[in-house]
Amino acid sequence: MKGGLVRLRALLDDLTPSERKIGAYILEHPQETVQSSVAQLSERSGGSPAAIIRLCKSLGVTGFQELKLKIAGDLQTNEQYQYTEIRPKDSVESIIQHVSTNNIQSIKDTVHILEPRLVDQAVNMLDKANRIFFYGVGASNLIALDAHYKFMRINRTSFSFADPHMQISSATTLREDDVVVCISYSGETSNVISCLEHAREGGAGTISITKWGSNTLSSLADVPLMITSMESDIRSGATSSRIAQLNVIDILYLAIASRDYNQSVQYLEKSRQAIQEHK
Repeated sequence: MKGGLVRLRALLDDLTPSERKIGAYILEHPQETVQSSVAQLSERSGGSPAAIIRLCKSLGVTGFQELKLKIAGDLQTNEQYQYTEIRPKDSVESIIQHVSTNNIQSIKDTVHILEPRLVDQAVNMLDKANRIFFYGVGASNLIALDAHYKFMRINRTSFSFADPHMQISSATTLREDDVVVCISYSGETSNVISCLEHAREGGAGTISITKWGSNTLSSLADVPLMITSMESDIRSGATSSRIAQLNVIDILYLAIASRDYNQSVQYLEKSRQAIQEHK
């Protein structure tokens, strides 16, 4: 059981002031927190016991005991949070190291919060779908296009549109045997939210891929899948978060492919040969 510190770091800025005070203390003193009771943490952090309980609820855990277990799991792995900023006039060697480390850390952190139960639900929905539509805007549209390409190669009927108007138009035509995958790191992209709402009206199954925490898109989806990545101003082009989103798409794609492995391999080989013939 892991992911307590990951969840806390991802959500810290969105917490109430009283919860944030406790969260900041936990991040600075994780070992002490694991050995503390609610009363002891309240005294050490300066927050009330009620605020600690609210913090646990905000983090999506059943209580302080589960939070401590997740933090203890984080500490046992000896993993460090190594997100680093790009600085003015960094050397190429430094940028190679920083960017690569941030991407790796983003995937590691996402593994700790991605719930297998929800991934399994998403895979079941995708496996039964007549048509799959992937929606995203900006950098998230690149994720949607990549997903469309992958699923198409194993003969799953899928669609992705770069034009936002085409996205919404297609969403209004969806039926109960269709599934949409809506991708938005913030979970607040209005066009993607509209697509999901129209898809729901038609009875289609809905899956979201967003950052961890409370957001509109995940609250509307049948199956909310979440990633985490410490994006900052210099990385506002969605670098490490994009890698984490691609990783989730790969998980879904390979899970679907593995369900009918032999057939999937045949389709992949057939498309590979066709492409080779046109080189």
